[in-house]
Amino acid sequence: MRHLLQMFALALAVGCATPARSQDAPIVVTNAGGVRGETAGNVNVFRGIPYARPPVGALRWRPPLPAQRWRDVRDATRFGAACMQPPSRDGSIYYNTHAAMSEDCLFLNVWTPADARNAPVMVWIHGGSLVGGAGSEEMYDGTRFAEHGIIVVSINYRLGALGYMAHPELSAESRRNISGNYGLLDQIQALRWVQRNIGAFGGDASNITIAGESAGALSVMYLMATPEARGLFQRAIAQSAYMITAPELRSTTYRDFPPAEAIGYWLMGQLGAGDIAGLRSMSAEAIIAGSATSGYFPFVTVDGRTVPRQLVDTFDRGDQAHVPILAGFNEGEIRSLRFLLPPAPADAAAYTSEIRTRYGELADAFLARYPADNIPESMLATTRDGMYGWTAERLASKQTAVGARSYLYFYDHSYPAADGAGLHAFHGGEIPFAFGNTTRTGPRWPAIPQTPEQAQLSDAMVSYWTTFVRDGTPTAPGAAEWRPYGADRAYMAFEDAPVMRTAPPNSYEIHEAVVCHRRAQGTIAWNWNLGVIAPPLPQEGPHCR
Repeated sequence: MRHLLQMFALALAVGCATPARSQDAPIVVTNAGGVRGETAGNVNVFRGIPYARPPVGALRWRPPLPAQRWRDVRDATRFGAACMQPPSRDGSIYYNTHAAMSEDCLFLNVWTPADARNAPVMVWIHGGSLVGGAGSEEMYDGTRFAEHGIIVVSINYRLGALGYMAHPELSAESRRNISGNYGLLDQIQALRWVQRNIGAFGGDASNITIAGESAGALSVMYLMATPEARGLFQRAIAQSAYMITAPELRSTTYRDFPPAEAIGYWLMGQLGAGDIAGLRSMSAEAIIAGSATSGYFPFVTVDGRTVPRQLVDTFDRGDQAHVPILAGFNEGEIRSLRFLLPPAPADAAAYTSEIRTRYGELADAFLARYPADNIPESMLATTRDGMYGWTAERLASKQTAVGARSYLYFYDHSYPAADGAGLHAFHGGEIPFAFGNTTRTGPRWPAIPQTPEQAQLSDAMVSYWTTFVRDGTPTAPGAAEWRPYGADRAYMAFEDAPVMRTAPPNSYEIHEAVVCHRRAQGTIAWNWNLGVIAPPLPQEGPHCR
């Protein structure tokens, strides 16, 4: 009898745009089988749905495989395992734990209005430096968005060496003679799953927004850049993205930046393996631990196929997806990422001397913006602006240039616990406000006071994000009108309340000029080599479009 009831529920789900219910539990049929979630208020939640089958063990370092079909209705009330990653550093505000980790980790989670029909969809890509994180983290709970009529899909993707290592042997195995980018391929596969299945959850497959923060926002840019994701989404949200130089598969274009295949070859030696077969025989735990010990850091690879060229080149050429974007950065990005800072000079004279030596014709403008009379704050602002501020405005500018509406923000909001820890508007600090999850942060996160003022700002941000996902125009009742980015460089400042301003405080022209000079010279990467550790500015003039 139970089996017959399940089949009846599945048949209803196939024929309906909204999930069927069996004993008050929502059931949806995906292309791999039925899933049973749970209902909380007016929101249906489905957790731990396999969107693909990761190649593991002897099949590691290959593109994701189609999810295996299942016959019975699958329980979808618990999150799936997080992808393999090193443990969080206990003292970090980003400290988090996962109930389970596994190579079998390609799961996604869906929050959907119980009565959803053709609802807009936001696919959330977690941050974590391509090393850690999971779509199951509490801050990413999509309930508030679903209450506003938006379906949220959060995803896992392979991380670290298991997700991004390239190697000559792996390239030789590939029909396209490329390797690396497996985590990015997972993200593309997840978007394909959404295209095929979101209608059964009440979603509109033609109204999808990709969104992410930090490494998730980096991933958003690569999804905009790769031809393989074209048409799989209609809008993008990039919170604290960083448009860094990526290693190329085999080229040695950038000095002190070896090709991705060479990095993989080096890592193999660090892990004590003689070939890929040896690496595949190792446990995932040993690979992750050994990678961390060796100092390996994962990058997306410019392979000429999945990632045709550097992001700056793709966006300059207008070859990215021409979709509306909402992008921004935080005032205190580096206050919680101080490991990105170089050692401080001994005094103001040494600081000034370093900047004049390194920035040449741009030194006067640089010192006016980042003066020597407050070296700690100037260094924090330099790295923030050169990475996150420059990237956010570059995205808004380049999308505007191809005719896509762009919305820029600067998050400058804080509260006593954060300010007391020296973390004013820190990296990621906007996430719980944008998700409406100010009570659902990590165990080391500075506690957000539950006051009407904090709730009002969060409500406004939830509304801006929701309406952008819905129709590409961010609005919030009773809050400032968010004008698109244009000639006046309009942006929304999230302070105690949203305030519309112009000309963001990121010294965009200085950092764009630095990158242009480096690109003209041709061998200098644009990453964290800023301020007092910047390579001397090349003499060649800028050649950016």
